[in-house]
Amino acid sequence: MTTSEGTGRLLQIFWDWLRHQNLLRSPFFPVFFSLTVYLSCCLPYVCLDLLCSRLTLVRRFKLQPLSGVTWAMAWRCLRKTLHNHICFIFPISVVHWYWRPVFSPAPAPELLTVVKDVLACLLLFDMQYFLWHLLHHKVPWLYHFFHKEHHVYTATFSLTTENTGAWETLSLSFFAALNPALLGCHPLTELFFFVTNMYLSVEAHSGYEFPWSPCRLVPFGLYGGARHHDLHHLKFKVNYAPYFTHWDRLLGTLQGTQGKLRDTLKRS
Repeated sequence: MTTSEGTGRLLQIFWDWLRHQNLLRSPFFPVFFSLTVYLSCCLPYVCLDLLCSRLTLVRRFKLQPLSGVTWAMAWRCLRKTLHNHICFIFPISVVHWYWRPVFSPAPAPELLTVVKDVLACLLLFDMQYFLWHLLHHKVPWLYHFFHKEHHVYTATFSLTTENTGAWETLSLSFFAALNPALLGCHPLTELFFFVTNMYLSVEAHSGYEFPWSPCRLVPFGLYGGARHHDLHHLKFKVNYAPYFTHWDRLLGTLQGTQGKLRDTLKRS
């Protein structure tokens, strides 16, 4: 059995288990899954924030080493996330569950199809978020009423990822749910896309850059990463794309991150 065949078999076994558990058919699943994935992605960075003031080894990878995260800040962000999920995401999930039952085909997708579809969904989401984000920064009343809350902290940390108002949470959730449907993705691929999208979003807000961070692994500066987005929170008018850099490069809003963040911190 080749590696590809082995991976395909594992995907099939996992998909069969999900289908037999009927997890996808529950109206509670979207909220439970979303919160579980989000908090799981945030937890390692929360632990790093607790250690940062004590360990120089951790602090050397922090983009803004003089900034700190207090329990009050963390609880404020967490409370906002829980509020948005309970008051907005859950009711919409119930309506969606009632009007459009989940389709669960028996065969699992092939590994190569999963990779291609997840990448396609990420690129489409990146474009949608870039345009949405740019519009909310260029139109003052949109920024004031809908996006300003996300910019409360100029030094990002993992839990600021979903420190947003209801409109922003619902808008971005709509894009994330729409893209797999537009591209005709398998339900299992949709789950993998959601996990990947959530991890990359949390990583971009984490405030840390490690040698194994995605921006170090993707060549030619095609991926921005945490340093790219941290600079956006510092300067507001640059680096609007969440992940990749091509849209900012094309529209002239790309701010190079090599040494720029350090210079900005020194002037502030």
